[in-house]
Amino acid sequence: MRIARIKVARYPGMMNIHLPKPDKYKAYRARKKAAGLKQVRIWTLDPEMPGFREAVNAAFARELDSPDAQHLHDSSDANAADIWRDLP
Repeated sequence: MRIARIKVARYPGMMNIHLPKPDKYKAYRARKKAAGLKQVRIWTLDPEMPGFREAVNAAFARELDSPDAQHLHDSSDANAADIWRDLP
């Protein structure tokens, strides 16, 4: 019959079980920063929020009814045409 041996620390009272874990993203952030990038965190709207769809539809309707709507549409179409024309 074989008895399993379990390794136990000799001085468990001296072991620091609360050592901080290494931050696995620390090196990643350092590389990005060295590349000249900056981390930015933003808050954005939650599409799952109750009333979100209604708020978007209301904002879209206000935009369509605005006096500058046609001018904005024409300028965005012109900008898009410029971009497509400049593509290789």
